[in-house]
Amino acid sequence: MLPGGKNMNDLMKQARKMQEEMMKSQQELENKIFSASSGGGMVTVEINGKYELKSIKIDPEAVDPEDVEMLEDLVIAAMMEAHSKVTEANEETMGRLTGGMKIPGLF
Repeated sequence: MLPGGKNMNDLMKQARKMQEEMMKSQQELENKIFSASSGGGMVTVEINGKYELKSIKIDPEAVDPEDVEMLEDLVIAAMMEAHSKVTEANEETMGRLTGGMKIPGLF
């Protein structure tokens, strides 16, 4: 018998349930689409929870042959914002499941 009146079987059941919930949450997160934009909406990107780019939209006014660097910066900024959104959602989901414990190898 372990502290709190739990036996090893109870702990194993609890661990399996937590693992199943984590896998389900991870799969839901991977299928979710995250959108971010930059330049006041001039560039919008959508990525999924696996950080895969799904779409990119560029306002024609953002296309200036004299300033391609600005457009490149807008694309990078939108991608970084979308990436941050996925990372934040992942940390929030896993933190909720683990009670805030940082478990190495989970995220």
